[in-house]
Amino acid sequence: MELGRPRGPRAHSSADGDPVEIGPGSEDDLPAIVDILNYTIMNSDATFTSQPVTLAERRAWFGRFSGTGPYRLFVARRGDQVLGYAASQPYRDHAGFRETVEVSVALDASSHGRGIGTALYRALFECLDGEPVHVVLAGIVVPNDASIALHRKFRFTEVGTFHEYAVKNGRYLSSVWMERLSHP
Repeated sequence: MELGRPRGPRAHSSADGDPVEIGPGSEDDLPAIVDILNYTIMNSDATFTSQPVTLAERRAWFGRFSGTGPYRLFVARRGDQVLGYAASQPYRDHAGFRETVEVSVALDASSHGRGIGTALYRALFECLDGEPVHVVLAGIVVPNDASIALHRKFRFTEVGTFHEYAVKNGRYLSSVWMERLSHP
């Protein structure tokens, strides 16, 4: 299954000048997505998850995305290598939040600082512009200046901090929450 907008993948040049293709995610991308996520889980606090995830668990996650509507998945590729992904997902399972999505972006460790996160978000937000989305949210575990700067680039503003509300590896973690109104 392939997801995303009807237009084909778009080319992007990373900061090092190498061509990167941004397009809809497919099931073939799942092993690389799982690798990116598991590396992040084990080597950073960017996610509260503390145990590696399995391919089977991510298949259920993948099933939430479609080629239309507010829940999308985009992948950055260089040739056959997946460099990262960006997703929009339901914020909460409650009818009152049907026009609110939560977004995230994750990159392969070698792809940070190359403009790939920006290219992924640009493709994602272009698709969301025509969808019934009123508010886009992002929760960012702090400190993470690069992620906060990326979200500010896309007109997100800080709405508050949840202080020490999660525990990972015996440490309390905090998150800055940011929002972007789709129709300012």
